[in-house]
Amino acid sequence: FFFFFFLIILKCRSSGINAEYGQRREPAEELEDDDDEQETLKYGAKHVMMLIVPVSLCMILVIVTIRVITMYDVGSQPNIYLVYTPFNEHNQNISTGSPISDALLNMLIVLGLVIFMTCVLVLLYKYRCYKIIEGWLFLSSLILLFLFTFLYMQEIVVRFNFAMDYITSGLIVWNFGVMGIISIHWKGPLMLQQAYLLIISALMALVFINYLPDWTLWFILGGIAVYDLFAVLCPKGPLRILVETAEERNEPIFPSLIYSSTVMWSIAMADGEPINYNALNNTSSSTTSNTTQAQQPQPEQEPEEQGVKLGLGDFIFYSVLVGKAATADDWNTVMACFVAILIGLCLTLLILAIVKKALPALPISIFVGILFYVCTRFCIKPMCDQMAISQVYV
Repeated sequence: FFFFFFLIILKCRSSGINAEYGQRREPAEELEDDDDEQETLKYGAKHVMMLIVPVSLCMILVIVTIRVITMYDVGSQPNIYLVYTPFNEHNQNISTGSPISDALLNMLIVLGLVIFMTCVLVLLYKYRCYKIIEGWLFLSSLILLFLFTFLYMQEIVVRFNFAMDYITSGLIVWNFGVMGIISIHWKGPLMLQQAYLLIISALMALVFINYLPDWTLWFILGGIAVYDLFAVLCPKGPLRILVETAEERNEPIFPSLIYSSTVMWSIAMADGEPINYNALNNTSSSTTSNTTQAQQPQPEQEPEEQGVKLGLGDFIFYSVLVGKAATADDWNTVMACFVAILIGLCLTLLILAIVKKALPALPISIFVGILFYVCTRFCIKPMCDQMAISQVYV
């Protein structure tokens, strides 16, 4: 339940301000339109690369893990699945006998839980129950950074066959987990915080790959992408309500679990207005009188570049798709899905730059990735195999 609630919050956060495009303050009116467009293109290209690199690193980490650790091989995966997916071929008591029907029922159960938990989260946030949300996030991060890290390290030790006692492993996990909790939920260097967020995303993706039935996993990817569209773009969508509530209150939504390409500091201009609502509110500067400001003028500071932001839920499902492709033991399929996700992410950011409002980052990448997976796995791979057997070279 901890893990599922953690996933829901990640998905809510990722959909709420999914791939949010950073904007500068309006330039001077006399600035020419051509210069403004050139500045926008340069700024957008810079932050697109700031998202492509971490997304690629997270997916590469999952791919390498699946290819190195034997527990993720198709033949050696345990017949143990999450409690949210009771319909599977190993549970003959309630299985329908068809993998597609089982996967559809499992997807409906998971989506129902997602919708229910999202509504609970919106109510908690609406009535300012911040301590409850922060407690769930802290406990979920604690379990991921300690328990799953220990299990992951144990598989690494078994795979490479080197000795390590429990005291040493406990010290390593303790230092790793404590530093992660400090960096994510308190303060830490930006690069260190980003690294821990990527590791958390990779660990969650590996859990889903290992403990979800094959057909169910693909159905859940498609269902989550469709739900993402409804929850963010629908006027009464729960995630849209969540984002609008946060904007009305001028406060961030769980800033400790969002990947940002730049530091979100509280930098105020001379008039005392915050540069962006994601920064911490500097209420004291906004209440300072004009006389005091005249006596102690504040130096003009350039507006802070609000970096591109992407929720960890997007990192997780991107990695799940690529990781599942990696279990097929075909590098062509893996690379096709890898490139498809990056193409979908770039298209999402392009649309975001045009509409200039929050958009879901999952649908385009997930649907393009599934399309590339099907075409490569069932069309291109058989053709390449047949050409290799016939010794035909292009």
